[in-house]
Formats: sequence, C-alpha cells, structure tokens
Amino acid sequence: MAKAYRAYLPEQDLLLPPSLRDWLPENHLAYFVSDVVDQLDLSAIESVYEKEERGQPPYHPRMMTKILLYGYSVGVFSSRQMQKKLVEDVGFRMLAAGNEPDFRTISDFRKLHLSALQGLFDQMLQIALQAGTMKLGRVVLDGSKVKANASKHKAMSYGRMQEDEKRLRAEVKRLLEQAEKVDVEEDARYGWDQSGDELSAELARRETRLEKIREAKQALEERAREQAKSKGEAEAETKPEAKMQYNFTDPESRIMKGADGFVQAYNAQVAVEPDFQLIVGQLVTQAANDKQQMKPVVEVIQEQSGQKPAEVVSDRGYCSEANLGYLEKKKIEGFVAVDRESYRDREKPCPRGPLPKGATRVDCMRRKLQTKKGAAIYSTRKTVVEPVFGQIKEARGFRHFLLRGLKKVQGEWAIVCLTHNILKLHRLCYG
Repeated sequence: MAKAYRAYLPEQDLLLPPSLRDWLPENHLAYFVSDVVDQLDLSAIESVYEKEERGQPPYHPRMMTKILLYGYSVGVFSSRQMQKKLVEDVGFRMLAAGNEPDFRTISDFRKLHLSALQGLFDQMLQIALQAGTMKLGRVVLDGSKVKANASKHKAMSYGRMQEDEKRLRAEVKRLLEQAEKVDVEEDARYGWDQSGDELSAELARRETRLEKIREAKQALEERAREQAKSKGEAEAETKPEAKMQYNFTDPESRIMKGADGFVQAYNAQVAVEPDFQLIVGQLVTQAANDKQQMKPVVEVIQEQSGQKPAEVVSDRGYCSEANLGYLEKKKIEGFVAVDRESYRDREKPCPRGPLPKGATRVDCMRRKLQTKKGAAIYSTRKTVVEPVFGQIKEARGFRHFLLRGLKKVQGEWAIVCLTHNILKLHRLCYG
C-alpha cells in the first residue's frame, strides 16, 4: 500500500484568513509593536501630511512608524532590508496590511520625521512608568562607543592638513603656470578658440581638494577654540594639536577607542533601571570618555522620564570632584567607582574611624564603596547596564549608525533605545 501523505496542492489558491490577527500567534512581537504605536501620539508626524494638498496620498504615518519600529526591534535597520521583509516576512506584512512602500519611501520617512520619532522614546517611557506606577529609585549609567557611518581612513589630522595644503598650493600654482604657458602656445598654433580641458580638470580637482582641506582646518580651529573656552583658557592663543582629526565623511564623529581598537564613532550613553532593564535616559555625545557626562545624563533622565532618580551607580569613568559635587547638590546618592581597587578588593575590611581632615568627595566615595552596603550596591552595575549594550549590539546587531551627523545620530539612538524598551515590555507581558 502506498504511503499516505498530508495534502500538498501547490497550485491551489490560498484562502487568506479574514483577520490579520490570525496570521501570527497572539503574543507575537509584531502585534505588540502595533498595539504600542496605537497608544502613541503621532500628531507631530501626521501634521506634516495634513498641510500637503497636492500629489499622491502618502502611506499612513502610523503604518510607517510600526514598520520602522518593528524593524529596529528585530535587528532590521536598513530600509532596503525592510522593503525585502515587507514581501517575505509575515510580521512585516501584517503590520503593512498589504502595503509595500519601497526602501526610498521608508528611508525618507525616517529622515523627515527623525525629530518626532525621537520624541516617541519619551512618550513610551512615560507610559511604561505610569502603567507600572514605577518610581525611579536606582539607575545605572554607562556609555559605549558605536561606530559612525564613516571610515577612520577618511579622517585627516591637522598636521597632515597643513602639509597637504602647502603641497596643493604649490601644485595649483604650477598647474596655473603650465596652463598659461599651454594657452599661449595653443593660441599661437591653433587659434584663440581651443581649450585645455584635461589640464583644467586636473587643476579643478586640486583646487576642490584644497578648499575642502581649508574648510576642515577652519572646523578644527573652531573646535580648539570651543575646547579652550570650556576650560577657561585664552581663545586667541589656542591652536589645534597636530594630531587632532577631522573626518570628511562625517565631520561630527570622532576617533575613539572602542572594543575593536580606535574607530570613527560616537559615545552612546544610557541610564538603566534595575527592575526591568528599561532605558530611562539616553543621549549621544562626541566626547571620547564619560568624565563630562554625569550631569547631562542625569538631566536627560529627568527630561525624558519626568522623574529624578534617588541613586546613581556608575563606573570610574564618571568619577570627578565636580560630578560628585553635582550629585550632592541634586540630593542624589551616588555609588561611583573611584578606581579599580575601590570596588574590586572585597576581602579587605572597610577602614574604621573618621576620614582624615581635608578628605575630598572622591576620598569619601572610596570609603563608601568599601562598606558592605556600598560594595553590594555597586556590584549590581554589571548585571544591570552591561547586558543592555550586549542586547543592542550582539542580539540585535546594532553596531554602527546608519545616519550621519550628531543630531541625526541622536535621533537614531533614541529609536534604538525605544525599541529596546518595547522588547523588555513585550517579554514582561508574555515571558
């Protein structure tokens, strides 16, 4: 007797379910993203289209927002890949409800509404905190270098610019003299109406390069003046260091030391609460280290979450007298590593007795982290904030920005952090 198989009729037309809710399991992430976006106020996006009276009707902003956020949630960041998923992936198809915007439409939507999409992080965070009646207690800060959409090989130092500028000036002068000589010879031989196109093109290339280098030098000189001003130094005497870098692809990115050595990058900052690992504050900075980020991150927590944290935990990168003084002024208890020994040597008992006269805030913090309570609280740092960067970079694969420029990168980082929170809430609801 022939083996019986289940029915397989590849030529038969499919009868699709009448409800999109039947396409995927009830607890699927795509449905959760859809429900979340339905709760958000998208008036800042929708108002842009309401003013337009000409042209073809646009795709619905709510649908486009769902596609974009779902993509970032599942590690699909490229607009071209999103277009592909709208054909091949059930989750994307369900969210689009039969629509298939192309990659250019998706990319333009992200660029046009980046500021409004950035604001959705604040909305989502406050909904999450209010829903759980959560009051911010302890938050943990950390920063991580995220590669810019630019190669470090497209960067040039101020010293190299000076050398190249000198060389290009000499080449431009030589080419101009050569062009003048050729013009005179050709006028005599062929008449005044002949042109030296090849020489002109070569000259134009060098002049364009020279102009770019001059602009880059001006940018570095302005950056040096700003740095001097922030340190209280005399601006007139300030000149960029020879090793100061400028990137021609993304001038606002900086050379930073990351896990893979020196890279062209931005410094992405997060503040994470320990109960659900929600990101309760986020920003992007051009600073290569975290020393100046304590105040900006605490301020952004209050701005984005609407609450002031009771405690702040951070590694030694954030430690300074000024930062500890700021926490003291804000009445926020800090647990900030002072050095490696202050929190790694657990076996030594905490010194007894009062601190010596004239002890600094850093000295006081060192003593605090040597107590059982201080050491226990600080030890939670690794299990709270470091997994967040692991989930973003390793699990979802977000290792570099797609956009360029500090403002756009900040908007993209807000989307990344928003979708991190969506994933956390989804797991909280469905396990």
